[in-house]
Amino acid sequence: MKVALIGATGHVGSRILAELVSRGHAVSAIVRNPEKVPAGPQVTAVKGDVFDRSGLAALLTGHDVAISAVHFSASDPSLLIGAVKDSGVPRYLAVGGAGSLEVAPGVKLFDTPEFPALYLDEARAGGAFLDLLKAEPALNWTFLSPSALIQPGERTGTFRLGTDQLLVDAKGNSAISTEDYAVALVDELEQAKHSRRRFTVGY
Repeated sequence: MKVALIGATGHVGSRILAELVSRGHAVSAIVRNPEKVPAGPQVTAVKGDVFDRSGLAALLTGHDVAISAVHFSASDPSLLIGAVKDSGVPRYLAVGGAGSLEVAPGVKLFDTPEFPALYLDEARAGGAFLDLLKAEPALNWTFLSPSALIQPGERTGTFRLGTDQLLVDAKGNSAISTEDYAVALVDELEQAKHSRRRFTVGY
């Protein structure tokens, strides 16, 4: 597929870029600093601004899928969604957050006393982004939330998928490697099993 990846050099975006390339997809890596994008025959580095709706829409036009892997607090979800709609791209995948996942009926992770204050604003912004997507009448979107802990690690290709509830293992841990998160996201890109839905991935 021809994929536009916004935020291709970030913590998660760089792993998604590597996974896309490993599966043969052609990627337009849309970033603030194109010189930081790893060179490759399947990768085109493009300078873009997430706050420039019309400019971003022009960069997305002509792709099969748009993926955003940018911090919620460092972007404007309404502008991102607007740019995707303006571009006519048929599918939109968003790197989500774990904070809006439920840990009990009606209780979100970011509402618990244990949730780190340092990440609260970002987590709530992610929840607001998801709410905006849910309100879209026609956009074909997918929002993939990681587990509570996402960090660089091993690409195992073995994990569980869930919907709106935080995934926790038998020891009470909620984790996923950034590499396996990227596997789950590109699986979704190729298989389209969660259209207009949020889902989550964890061990």
